[in-house]
Amino acid sequence: MENTEFESSSKLILAINPRVLYTQIAIYNGTRMVFLKKINHETNELKKYEHFGAQAKYRKGVIIDELTKNDIQVKDIVIIISRGGIIKPVESGIYEVNENIIQDLMNFEYGEDISDLGGLITDLIAKEIPNAKAYIADPVVVDEFDDLARVSGLKGIERKSIFHALHQINIARHHAKAINENYKELNLVIAHLSSGITIGAHHHGRVIDATQGYDGDGPFSPIRAGSLPVGDLVKMCFSGKYTKEEVLKMITAEGGLYSYLGTFSAYEVDERVMNGDEEARFYFDAMAYQVAKSIAGMFAVLKGEVNAIIITGPLAQSRYFVNQINERVSKLAPVHIYPGSDELESLALYGMHILKNEVEILEYK
Repeated sequence: MENTEFESSSKLILAINPRVLYTQIAIYNGTRMVFLKKINHETNELKKYEHFGAQAKYRKGVIIDELTKNDIQVKDIVIIISRGGIIKPVESGIYEVNENIIQDLMNFEYGEDISDLGGLITDLIAKEIPNAKAYIADPVVVDEFDDLARVSGLKGIERKSIFHALHQINIARHHAKAINENYKELNLVIAHLSSGITIGAHHHGRVIDATQGYDGDGPFSPIRAGSLPVGDLVKMCFSGKYTKEEVLKMITAEGGLYSYLGTFSAYEVDERVMNGDEEARFYFDAMAYQVAKSIAGMFAVLKGEVNAIIITGPLAQSRYFVNQINERVSKLAPVHIYPGSDELESLALYGMHILKNEVEILEYK
């Protein structure tokens, strides 16, 4: 969708959602989206950069070029907002990008992820536009865990809060509004299904526990290995066959469905299942099985007092996959399906709150 009809005198919001092979951008004029673009990046171009952060200047340039050639008045952009990356644990909310955020993202202080590009790109663009400011909202490291949720079972290793905070929190609020309830009065279990999968326990407006879908907790996903038998993993690490970097890559980027079926695309796997591929069906079913197990685990976290189970994210568009989960969890609580994952809309909503001075801007220290 591309639509560039807007009032050039308006204060515009630029929302950015960086993904591995593409960057989604949208321009909002108030509550109205006036421009939407998915910018695909050539694999050979991305291979030039050693890590995600190094792509920031390249992607910034592509975004500016795209806006300019579509007659967007770049000078009218006052808010540039994106998903946050892996920084230190923070509370839910909006953060103006500062030097502390930039340094932690560039130095991989707490890990590396494609979402790191959000803070870096917004900063670079804001520096080119007078009066524009850069923000990140509900980064993946939002941490509202109960203390019990942090215990791993081995002293010195703590469970971390790394999950799809932006979309989970916004879909929870959306659901609450849809049923005429207050999010802070509900208990919800939310399963976000995409290239990574995370399951969160939402207790009266706080995410008190969640699977850490980044590098080894919860169900496997199209690209991530999820929880693994620890003893076997240790033996593999010391087998001499793999470097540390290779093992981490297998866990975070080349695990899950990719390791079994050789494709990063869950849509392709879904299609193979529909066409009668029994191998694809088996591993697709196994992924749904693990998602259902994690949902049931969060049911226990909330002491069985669950108002609803919400299944969302791009993979929620697969009727087959959702049905496999639903068959196992529907007796626990009512199941609601919200297919897709519109991070841009969620980000733009935060941008509107900033323009109206309806929200506190938090400082990352």
